Amino acid sequence: MNLSFEIFDTLKKRIIRWEYLPGQRLIEESLCHEFGVSRIPVREALRMLEDNKLVDKVPYRGCTVKQPDLDELNNLYDVRLALELFVVEQLAARGMPSDVLQALFQTWRELFACESPEVIDPFRLARQDEAFHETLAQATNNKAMFDLLHSVNERLYFTRMTDITTLDRMHTTCRHHLQILQAIETHDVAVARQMMQANVEFGRTNVESALRDALVRAYMSSQPN
Repeated sequence: MNLSFEIFDTLKKRIIRWEYLPGQRLIEESLCHEFGVSRIPVREALRMLEDNKLVDKVPYRGCTVKQPDLDELNNLYDVRLALELFVVEQLAARGMPSDVLQALFQTWRELFACESPEVIDPFRLARQDEAFHETLAQATNNKAMFDLLHSVNERLYFTRMTDITTLDRMHTTCRHHLQILQAIETHDVAVARQMMQANVEFGRTNVESALRDALVRAYMSSQPN
C-alpha cells in the first residue's frame, strides 16, 4: 500500500466515523506534519477524497470535510434498499451455500434468545448487522454489486451505531434477519423482499436522531479538554 493510499484510508475512516465536523478544513501542512511525509502524497490523498465525494475543494481554502445531510442520507437509504432487494431476490430464487446460511441462522438465533440488556453493545451489533447484509451480498457472487453496497454501508455506518440500542430494537432486527433467511431457504422471493424492505426501513427510522447524535459527538470531540 503506497503512502497516498494509507493517508487516504486513514482520513476516509475519520470522516465516515464523524471524527471531523462538516466543513472542517484539512490543511496540507498539518497533515504533512502528522504523517511525516511531503506534500505530494498528502495532495494525492486529498484528491482521492474529493473523487470519493468525501471533501469539497474550495478556492483559497483547500479541502473541507463533506458530511451527508438528512436528504443525502435518505438518498443513500434508497440506494441501499434497491441493492438489498436485488440481493435477496437473487438468493431466494437461486439459493445460497448451506453452510453460510446456517451460520447466519445460528448467529441471529443466539442473539434473538438473549434477554439481558448487558448484550447491547451498539458498536459490536452494528458490525454484526453490517456483516449480515454484506455476507448475503457476497453470496450472490456479484462483486460490482457488493462493492456498491459496501460503499453505501461505509457512509451509513454511524447510523447503525445508534440503531440497535435496546433489547426491543435488537429483537426486531433479529426477527427480520431470521425471516429473511427463512425466505431464502424456502425460495420465497416475495417474503424475502418484504422482510428485507421492513428491515432497511426500520433502520431508516433512526436516521434523523443518528445524524443529530453524530454532530454532537463530533462537536464535543473537537473541543479542547
